[in-house]
Amino acid sequence: MKKDLTIILASNSPRRRDILRQIGIDFVQSPVDLDEKINPGELPEDYAGRVSLDKARIAAAKAGSGIIIAADTIVALENRILGKPADAIDAQRMLRLLSGRMHRVITGLTVMDAATGKTVTRTSITKVWFRELAAQEIDSYVASGEPLDKAGAYGIQGKGALLVDRIEGCYFNVVGLPLTVLGGILRDFGIAIL
Repeated sequence: MKKDLTIILASNSPRRRDILRQIGIDFVQSPVDLDEKINPGELPEDYAGRVSLDKARIAAAKAGSGIIIAADTIVALENRILGKPADAIDAQRMLRLLSGRMHRVITGLTVMDAATGKTVTRTSITKVWFRELAAQEIDSYVASGEPLDKAGAYGIQGKGALLVDRIEGCYFNVVGLPLTVLGGILRDFGIAIL
């Protein structure tokens, strides 16, 4: 890995932070504030990619130099975007929608060299199937507090794993940072993790 480049994670997500630490990347965390509203008619894949790019641009302008990693993870039920729930009632609503169905977890991932402007944005998609959930299970899970800061109102890396029947695609994408995609992009920037 190049030692002269600072890697900046443009996120406040503890899950993304933990994933980067797990693979041995030294980085600084520099979250950005961004209005993440959905544009009329915007498809989930387009939305996730656009938001990750917007986050990277803001972080690059703030940093001036370094390699920016920005991501946005959403849950899409058909073409309906489920972001983070507004409250416990919204979390219950989302979990009822996902119960017994397949949804897509979509992460827009942008890597940007703040000094040169070189930018790569990719979208990673994982299909997730929930088993049928009983109302009591939904209530108990929401009461745990775990769903309240997560897209689609669940975290596969925690108790939310009990809701999932199976997945097709990258597990780390569901957590919030598709590692295989990230590793490939970083290699394009001259940063080898392995």
